[in-house]
Amino acid sequence: MPDIEIREVQSSGDLRTFIEFPLKLYKNERYYVPHLLSDRKKFFDKKTNPFFQHARVRYYLALNNSRPVGRIAGIVNNLHNEYNNEKTGFFGFLDCINDLEIASGLLDAATEFSKNEGMDIIRGPANFSTNDEVGLLIEGFDSLPAFMMTYNPPYYIDLYEKLGLHKVEDLIAYYIDDRSAPSDRVLRIVEKMRSRGKIDIRTIRMDDFLNELELIRIIYNGAWSKNWGFIPMTPDEFSHVANDFKKIIDPDLAFIAFVDGQPAGFSLALPDYNPIFKKMNGHLFPLGLFKFLYHTKIKKSLTGLRLLTMGVIHKYHNIGLDMIFFVDTYNEGIRKGYHWAEISWVLERNVLMNKAAIQMGAKPYKKYRIYEKPILR
Repeated sequence: MPDIEIREVQSSGDLRTFIEFPLKLYKNERYYVPHLLSDRKKFFDKKTNPFFQHARVRYYLALNNSRPVGRIAGIVNNLHNEYNNEKTGFFGFLDCINDLEIASGLLDAATEFSKNEGMDIIRGPANFSTNDEVGLLIEGFDSLPAFMMTYNPPYYIDLYEKLGLHKVEDLIAYYIDDRSAPSDRVLRIVEKMRSRGKIDIRTIRMDDFLNELELIRIIYNGAWSKNWGFIPMTPDEFSHVANDFKKIIDPDLAFIAFVDGQPAGFSLALPDYNPIFKKMNGHLFPLGLFKFLYHTKIKKSLTGLRLLTMGVIHKYHNIGLDMIFFVDTYNEGIRKGYHWAEISWVLERNVLMNKAAIQMGAKPYKKYRIYEKPILR
C-alpha cells in the first residue's frame, strides 16, 4: 500500500483523530460498542487521568495519503515495572485495517518508544493497564462485549501472530443466566459458611462513600496483590474510577465481606450498559442522553450484569467467601429483574476463581489474550 506514514500524535486535532478512529473503522461491525467520546477525551487527558502520574505514553497514527488507517499507543508504566520487577513496555489501542504492513509499522513505533525507555519486553493490548481494558478477543465473536470489555474483529488474531507476538496469558469471561440457579450443594455450603458466625457480608454504604472507598481500596490492593500482571491502584486512581462508578453503581450489588470484624473481600457487579451505548454510537448529545435515560429509567431495558470484580484477601481464601459473593449477587440480580450475567475477566491461571465460577453453573463463552515479544537491541 503506497504512501504509508506512521506519525506521532502532536496536536489536539491529531488526538481527536486518534480517539474517533475506531468509530470509522468499526462502523459496519455488528458487535462493536463505541465508547462515549466525551468520556474518552477525559480518559486521554493527562491533566485529569491520574494514570499519567506514574506512566509515560506516546500515541501514533497510521496514515495512507493523509487518511487515518490505524492507531496505537506506546506505554511505559513505572508503577507496573516497580511492583513486578520488570522492564516491560506496553502497547494499547491498536486498531487498524486488515493490513500487515500497517500493523507492523504501528507496533514498531510503540516498540521503539519502549526500547528508548530501556524496556526489554513489549506486551499488550493494554488500554492503559490491567486496571483498565485489556486483552485481544480471540473467542466469542457472536455477541456484544459486556460493559468495559474489549472488542476486535477476528482478523486481528492473524495480524498479531504474523507480528511475532506470542501468548503470555489468557483471560476468561463466563456466562450465567436465570436458568442456572445455584445447586443445592452450593447453597448448603454457603449456609454452612454463614452459620459459623465469623463471616459478615453487607452492601456498600453510599452515605459514607469516602470511608467505604478507602476500605475497598485496601481490600482490592490486598486481594489482588499476588495475581499475575497486578498493579496496585494509587489513592488518586481509585478515587478517579470510583467517582465514575458512583454515577452508575447499584449499591445492592456491591458487597463487602468481613471475617471476625476484619475486612476480607469485595465484590461488585454493574449493569451491562453496552446495549444502550451501542445505540448512542459514542455521542451523548443531542439524542444520546435521551436514549440513555429512556432505556435505563423509563423502558428499563437493561437485562444483564457484569460481575466486574471479586477478590478475597489471601489469608481468607478457601473459607467460601467467593461462593457467598456469587450466590448473593445471583439472588439479588434475579430479584432486580436481571436475566444473565458475565463474570469477567478471570485469569486462566486463577484456579480458585475458575473453579468457583464453574461450580456456580457459569460457562466460559469468551476468551481474551495478552501477547508479548522481546525487544531486540
